[in-house]
Amino acid sequence: MRVVVVGGGKVGYYLVRTLLDQKHQVSVIEKDPDRAAFLAGKLPALVIAGDGTNLAHLADAGADRADVLAAVTGLDEVNLVACQVGRTEFNVPRTVARVNNPLNRAILKQLGVDTVVSSTAIIAHVIEQETNLESLRELFTLEQGRLALVEEVIAGDSPAAGRSVRDLAPGLPEDSVLMAIVRGDRLVFPRGETVLAAGDKVLALTTTDNEDGLMAALGGRRRTARVAGRPAKPGGDGR
Repeated sequence: MRVVVVGGGKVGYYLVRTLLDQKHQVSVIEKDPDRAAFLAGKLPALVIAGDGTNLAHLADAGADRADVLAAVTGLDEVNLVACQVGRTEFNVPRTVARVNNPLNRAILKQLGVDTVVSSTAIIAHVIEQETNLESLRELFTLEQGRLALVEEVIAGDSPAAGRSVRDLAPGLPEDSVLMAIVRGDRLVFPRGETVLAAGDKVLALTTTDNEDGLMAALGGRRRTARVAGRPAKPGGDGR
């Protein structure tokens, strides 16, 4: 795969090294001439000393043949423009932008960037998961974070304990599916008549926006910690 990386700071440098290790063809555009010279001496990749939003410099980097353009400078606006130029002027099939301010994620998505990565939001999410030990545990996310496979251990005082899936169904949030139950060393695929018991590990697929609702339905509580970028829902108790 051919990848053009805009930005040769620490993030860009290690991204290029990783992509090269994975046998991708990589070029990098770095605005600072001294930094570009450093990169040229360290990386077996084409290094362009220039502006990643400039048509000529993107062309020199091979944007017209690129499969992916990844803009990872420290400036969100530069990353946005680089992705837009890559898409509109060079028809790059996939654009990826780094954002430093998590609040800019939605804006960049709305403006056409395919994938927006916020290291701040990722770290905040990890902290939220680690500090909320008794909450629903998120195993991994899908569809760029819109869906999540989660696990809830049914406690003895849970409102779900002793109730059938059929009884619980009306109280589950929309777009949530109970997929499997780990009961001791057995795997149970839930049906309407399946009754949840204390100690069951329930695996469910839900939208990330509905994780709180699913936690309330299965565990009888909501998150105890909130971090930037994932505000409590209006009307939620936030505890």
